[in-house]
Amino acid sequence: MSDYFPPPPPEQPQPEHRAPVGASPPSPWAAPAAPPGKQRTGLIVTLAVGGGLVVAGAMVALVYSLMDSVSDSIALPPARSDAPYSEPYDEEPYEEEPYEEEPSYEEPVEPVAPGPPAEGDVTVTKCTRDSLIGWPHADLRIVNRSGSPAAYIVSITFVDADGAVVSDGIATTEEVAPGASVKVRAQGSGEVAASTKCRIAEVDRHAL
Repeated sequence: MSDYFPPPPPEQPQPEHRAPVGASPPSPWAAPAAPPGKQRTGLIVTLAVGGGLVVAGAMVALVYSLMDSVSDSIALPPARSDAPYSEPYDEEPYEEEPYEEEPSYEEPVEPVAPGPPAEGDVTVTKCTRDSLIGWPHADLRIVNRSGSPAAYIVSITFVDADGAVVSDGIATTEEVAPGASVKVRAQGSGEVAASTKCRIAEVDRHAL
């Protein structure tokens, strides 16, 4: 291997930047001048930073003014009324009214026709049961033995051979004149035995 190295290429002449006419020659100790591209970039960055600071300052001033106005509205004292002063209202003492008991309403009692007991006005003329369905009924004859017109309500019970109630029925009449007689029927319900008997349970005679 040979120790011979080729000679370096000759240096190319560099263009010289001449100073403007009338300007002082550059100092040998001054820093080299920055290229034109770098100067424009620095100017743009400076303008951007300055604009951001201006906008931030405007926002801070706006927020401060809003907070100041809100605090002034909260601390604002109530408006003074120009209405004349009026004395407090004196409430009149309450007087309790005396308690009045409400009248009680009772149903009027229908008058009972005078005369002998009403049970003697009713007679059972027939006590039987229906041959088809086996329901009992009682045929009654009512004679008004009182001295005034009256209406009747007669309750009948149907009992078996042992005396136990197996059914019941009611017969009613309209106006029956004194001394007059009417025939009515008290119908029972439910099938009963053929040996069932009819009994007068209650007779109501109402004067008309």
